[in-house]
Amino acid sequence: MAQADGFYDALPRVASFSQLTDASLYTGVPQGWFVGVADIAGSTREVAAGRYKVVNMVGAAVISALMNALGGRAFPFVFGGDGAGFAIGPDDADIANDALAAVSRWAAREFGITLRVALIPVEDVRAAGLDLRVARFQVSDGADYAMFSGGGLHWAETRMKEGAYRIEGAANGALPDLNGLSCRWSHMPARNGTILSLVVQPEEGAEQERIAEVYRDVISLAEHLERAGHPAPASGPGADWPPPGAALEAHAVRGTGSLLRARIKPLLESFLAWVLIRTGLKLGGFDARRYARVVGENADFRKLDDGLKMTLDCDEVTQSRIEDILSKAADRGLLRYGIATQDSAMMTCIVPSILSDDHVHFIDGAAGGYTQAATRMKRR
Repeated sequence: MAQADGFYDALPRVASFSQLTDASLYTGVPQGWFVGVADIAGSTREVAAGRYKVVNMVGAAVISALMNALGGRAFPFVFGGDGAGFAIGPDDADIANDALAAVSRWAAREFGITLRVALIPVEDVRAAGLDLRVARFQVSDGADYAMFSGGGLHWAETRMKEGAYRIEGAANGALPDLNGLSCRWSHMPARNGTILSLVVQPEEGAEQERIAEVYRDVISLAEHLERAGHPAPASGPGADWPPPGAALEAHAVRGTGSLLRARIKPLLESFLAWVLIRTGLKLGGFDARRYARVVGENADFRKLDDGLKMTLDCDEVTQSRIEDILSKAADRGLLRYGIATQDSAMMTCIVPSILSDDHVHFIDGAAGGYTQAATRMKRR
């Protein structure tokens, strides 16, 4: 379904991630648009308590709630591990406001988590001397993801954390529509040494082209890894039963009903998928092994969001070379960075339908990779 003003639908899809370091490939969102941001307060504490999947589930829930509220209309968004960012046109601003308020209330009710959310006019971003620019990264035939530049997304998150533009959780009992949100796949063990979670943020005033050169050097190293460092194997992520995320999915779909009853559907559906994947049998028009491959193809494991984030299946030599590049760039005052390592990666999914190939999947380190890396970046 197309947007009312056609802006995002008209953007070209770029198939090369390294090309997206070129600022000329980004287009400023139209006047009248809004930048939306969401972030879990105390996410470092949540990760330290072992609630990695909860943090990712809440971050992905922001995108799921917006997708469903917009009726499937395409809009630019980015998953950040413990939150999300997006841009939205003026015709959809009220819908987005209500969805953010509802998902903030849901996070508090279901998990005791404070999810900060905000919606900010792009005119305010530009008045601050920054911009909100967007490109589309085509990861597969069925899926693409928004990339952001211009500094506006980072500025908006900072202002939200300062208390500006905040949207309060819905007070009228409204709950978000999180249909399609799930986390049924098994963790993906590192095949080449470790799962490396990387967060890079340019220093204020750093020359854009010099930052882009550093990004290209890091991306070039990553692209020499098996599958460019993709944590999922070519056959897709593995499936165990019962799935580790069944209880979390119940929180997403139960509405005002019981958690126990809400767990039945994901358990039954995942059991059927597990059998089909193991046996190779097909059910009607559904080929579970093909679906698993497409899940891997569609997965989001690297992004540019006013910075660089990557979750890589990485060997020791490549990790050392990446750290050396970033350390030297940090010493030159170009950027700050944080790195976290873990034994496996995890995936959180938004699947409107298993019979189409436009489902999206967000990969993070299974020990809270992006959150851990961001914490280490802040300590530098």
